[in-house]
Amino acid sequence: MPTSLYVSDEVRALAPGFAHLAVEAHGLTNGPSDASSAALLDEATRRLVRRLDGRAPQDDPHLAAWRAAYTAFGAKPSRTRNSAEALARRALADGGLPRINRLVDLYNAISVAHLVPVGGEDLDRIRGGMRLVRAAGDEPFATAAGGAEVIEHPDAGEVVWCDDEGVTCRRWNWRQGVRTRLTEDSVSALFLLERMAPMSLDDLAAAGEELAEALQKSCPGARVELGGIRTA
Repeated sequence: MPTSLYVSDEVRALAPGFAHLAVEAHGLTNGPSDASSAALLDEATRRLVRRLDGRAPQDDPHLAAWRAAYTAFGAKPSRTRNSAEALARRALADGGLPRINRLVDLYNAISVAHLVPVGGEDLDRIRGGMRLVRAAGDEPFATAAGGAEVIEHPDAGEVVWCDDEGVTCRRWNWRQGVRTRLTEDSVSALFLLERMAPMSLDDLAAAGEELAEALQKSCPGARVELGGIRTA
């Protein structure tokens, strides 16, 4: 059964141009980054360079819309960047994109190539459905500091993804928690692609289809389900 996804009315009011698409996959095989995942990241960087054509990432209209959404809930978009902008900046820097593991490399490549935030969650670690809400401020968020796991809390009013156990991603798609992140042992995953107008729904669908195809190619025995676009 597909994972339940809910977006609160408060978030809809904050960003009426928001839409998301889910890709659910089971029977995945993950592992350390390899030549194939590195090639995906390198090609994504080339596609990004062609798309930007000399512009800074934040000058892309889609990323500018994400900056406006971050500002609307009180975040500073130049300090806490949405995940697509943060990855794009890393792709254009001297060090290039990080190599994490095969599945993370794969969805990061889709994010950079399409300039769309993409998140990946380990389905076996999600508790209940996923909800996009404005935080009360007391929800637990498991993160890492100094090599140890610590519990933080979001700001009141901050937009967060959460499940029944706590926050899974802070400031919409700025920082993922350690509890549900994809590791080399992950076999089931939920990938979320998030769009703001003016990115078209067709472009969002194309990014989701490319992600699903790449997952099927990387993990031939996996069952990959591409969900519909949800705008409400």
